[in-house]
Amino acid sequence: MSTQTIPWDQAATMIDLEGRTPIIGTIRDCALHFSLYKPHARENARVLLTVPIHREGRKTRTWLLDPPEIAELADRLARETQ
Repeated sequence: MSTQTIPWDQAATMIDLEGRTPIIGTIRDCALHFSLYKPHARENARVLLTVPIHREGRKTRTWLLDPPEIAELADRLARETQ
């Protein structure tokens, strides 16, 4: 799976497994907030997509990004805004 194909303006929701208030916005908003999180909060963050993505090795597309994938987005955002 490559997060490179997810457009920045795609609607998304960042959720927290500990029940904090979700962030409803775009993929860009979620990546930006993730980059500001402390390590513990990063481990508990997930992004719910509005368009599912294909993952290698899976027959179906998925609607959820895990912390390593959100970190890829945050790194991509940092590279593109420098």
